[in-house]
Amino acid sequence: MKLQNSITDVPGIEVGHAQESESLTGCTVVLCRKGAVGGVDVRGGAPGTRETDLLDPVNLVEKVNAILLAGGSAYGLDAATGVMRYLEEQKIGFNTGAGIVPIVPAAILFDLNLGRSDVRPDAEMGYRAAASAGHDAVLEGNVGAGTGASVGKMFGINQAMKSGIGTASIEIGGGVVTGALAAVNAFGDVIDPKTGEILAGLRSGKLGPFRVGAPGYYANTMEVMKTFLGRNILSFASRANTVLGVVATNAALTKAEATKIAQMAQDGIARTIRPAHTMLDGDIVFALATGGKKIDVSTVGAFAAEALGQAIVRAVQMASPAGGLPGLKS
Repeated sequence: MKLQNSITDVPGIEVGHAQESESLTGCTVVLCRKGAVGGVDVRGGAPGTRETDLLDPVNLVEKVNAILLAGGSAYGLDAATGVMRYLEEQKIGFNTGAGIVPIVPAAILFDLNLGRSDVRPDAEMGYRAAASAGHDAVLEGNVGAGTGASVGKMFGINQAMKSGIGTASIEIGGGVVTGALAAVNAFGDVIDPKTGEILAGLRSGKLGPFRVGAPGYYANTMEVMKTFLGRNILSFASRANTVLGVVATNAALTKAEATKIAQMAQDGIARTIRPAHTMLDGDIVFALATGGKKIDVSTVGAFAAEALGQAIVRAVQMASPAGGLPGLKS
């Protein structure tokens, strides 16, 4: 199987973006036209969600039709209405007997501090994102929910760096594929898990002709947290942080197993972001299972974490400068 290194390598998964590039906000839809067994794990201390309770294994609905990731803070949840409208037009959803109700769990990130705070994803934008969904390799960087994303915000937006959307996929064997999509808007720094070096994050703020990544360019959030200033600034530090992730596989999973996959996939965040899962982040990972391939759940979860870590790295590598913030992609 030839992979595109995209979550859309998973059969049954489509992705669409819509954004306002000048206002620096947008949304991303992961579409499952035939439905997918869903799970979720909410790990950060400041989440913003919609319809995540129904993914609890004890609840009735087995399958979801789409996942929405959006900027705009809580306002961005409005975009799910547009996704539902698109799916209803396509006659995709849970058949209640009285009509079709599309199942669209959603999560948001805070991007109101970059670009225009009065422009947010709405129902029209959600509709556009859903209508544009397809099987092609996912566009990465400053698109969709990653349009206004940033990382390294201990001292606020002025010393942060641009981030965005990233994706990755891994063929496990036996025809099983695991893919991931990440919108990275973290409080901490994104690191290379192989070397431990900072790829993007809190800038030192020093004056001078520093190129991105040069010695002295990064302040290193973990080191700053040990200082007197760092220990006392956390009460006032940016609360505009969240990593949103979706992992998908064509394995056959129950809702309980999908939830376990989402839990294990959170390790991808822990491996690539320092610090992760803070009270100032709203980290959320959704898991989707679209197929009937038989494979051990622990194996799928292990590679879901690996794929999500790769997607997070891609999210900063593919981010271009925007809103006055530097990015790794020139």
